[in-house]
Amino acid sequence: MMLANPASKYRRMYQQVNLPDRQWPNQQIDKAPIWMSTDLRDGNQALFEPMNPDQKLKMFLMLVKIGFKQIEVAFPSASQTDFDFVRKLIEENYIPDDVTIEVLTQARDHLIERTFESLKGAKQAIVHIYNATSPTFREKVLKVDREGNKQLAINAAQKVKELAALQPETQWTFQYSPETFTATELDFAKEVCDAVCEVWQPTPDNKIILNLPATVEVASPNVYADQIEWMLRNLAMRDSVIISVHPHNDRGCGVAAAELAIMAGADRVEGCVFGNGERTGNVDVATIALNMYTQGISPNLDFSNINEIISTIEECTGLPVHPRHPYAGDLVFTAFSGSHQDAIKKGFEQQDPNGFWDMPYLPIDPKDLGRSYDAVIRVNSQSGKGGIAYLLEAHYGVVLPRRLQIEFSQVVQDYSDTHGSEVTAQVLWNLLNQAYVQVHRPYQHINYELTDKNGKQHIKLFIEHNGGDHVFEGTGNGPISAVINALGLPVDVLSYEERSIGQGANAQALAIVELNDTEQQHSTFGLGVHDNIVTASIQAILSCANRLQLRKAEAKLTA
Repeated sequence: MMLANPASKYRRMYQQVNLPDRQWPNQQIDKAPIWMSTDLRDGNQALFEPMNPDQKLKMFLMLVKIGFKQIEVAFPSASQTDFDFVRKLIEENYIPDDVTIEVLTQARDHLIERTFESLKGAKQAIVHIYNATSPTFREKVLKVDREGNKQLAINAAQKVKELAALQPETQWTFQYSPETFTATELDFAKEVCDAVCEVWQPTPDNKIILNLPATVEVASPNVYADQIEWMLRNLAMRDSVIISVHPHNDRGCGVAAAELAIMAGADRVEGCVFGNGERTGNVDVATIALNMYTQGISPNLDFSNINEIISTIEECTGLPVHPRHPYAGDLVFTAFSGSHQDAIKKGFEQQDPNGFWDMPYLPIDPKDLGRSYDAVIRVNSQSGKGGIAYLLEAHYGVVLPRRLQIEFSQVVQDYSDTHGSEVTAQVLWNLLNQAYVQVHRPYQHINYELTDKNGKQHIKLFIEHNGGDHVFEGTGNGPISAVINALGLPVDVLSYEERSIGQGANAQALAIVELNDTEQQHSTFGLGVHDNIVTASIQAILSCANRLQLRKAEAKLTA
């Protein structure tokens, strides 16, 4: 069966832009735009199960840590959950002074009123209103003509201005989006935007935001750049507006569209950290930012601990980051091809540690993202790693995290190189235990006492250390943080997972922890196996700490 004849079914959804003297192809990106994260709004509404308040708060705090100064936190008129989250951020003082929250609302009076109600007491906020402007939406959804469509935007802008005046204690920024901008006639998009500006009366010292979204990506990125440049040339109050873009990824060109839009003069980019969003997603902010970084331009966002960011996003959204995702994927710095590995090895031998990064196959230094070189220079294959994972799951019911699969595959490769024999499931299990469970020096677990104190967990660890018995004590939100605090080591927990080995009464708990040595900037895993999950967790932390200590000692010997 063949595809239908497209000429009889599909038509172009955009107008060609008459811009023979376009300037954007001659421009270069030389600075970062204003970034606005919509992970908590656009990204959240695209999830199978939207984030709960705890997950939203964890995500918000991570976005602040990355360095976003504008964060779209909710659609407060759409649900009580979103409304309550905005109130929580404001009332419990989670918003830093240099961060502005943004909220979205449709251009309807009662929704705008609810939106302003959610923002009472905010120090500063962006109120973002929108209405669809394309012919398809005017005719089939809204059932209004051009004049009626423009009036929707004008009425909403007036309502926003009126309500903002009633809350003068908040520093307001107004934002308007002609939704479906890329499928809207350019002259009409300008007409609507100019009408909104006329209501809000921005000035060069008090700008508004005009967001020009590729709500559905309907053209190639060069057309989007033409549309942005045309609008910049023709808007009535260009010097008083911040031009924002919100690309989607329906054609797989979201990143390119955003980059060309910046070249065309856009001041601001809205997107999600790893491109989550409706359909094929919003634009991927991490990719754009790190593209800039590889060209010597500071993105003003911090991805130096990308594993922690990945872990948080996967936990909060329930969506995995693809192993081949640009910069962030577990396998993007891993070469399975022998020729690639040879080129990378030779590149490392000649790389000047004080010079520009210039490496075969590696456009960015993995260490800049908190990654090690361990997975880069290793002899393995995709099928080899896949086979290891398959045998452990099939015979022991153990599913290892992908990063542990990559790390453990080197252990297996070393064994295979030495013994030259078939690596059975039993051998794999023994190797896993030797490498990650039975690591008892310098800390060997003897016993522990766990108690609750004022809502916190307090632990007393009885440990053999350096030939003697010692007691370590610590307090934390749970057993894991209590153990980390008791040991007093310079480590962060990157990930923690629990598994079950076997079934029924004989089942055992498997704890898998990933720790990062903040002094050495190296991470590794540790495993614990026990009938009791807390005991298994303590064993996993001690095993992992021992592995990090051993690596630190080896590093000193080779220094």
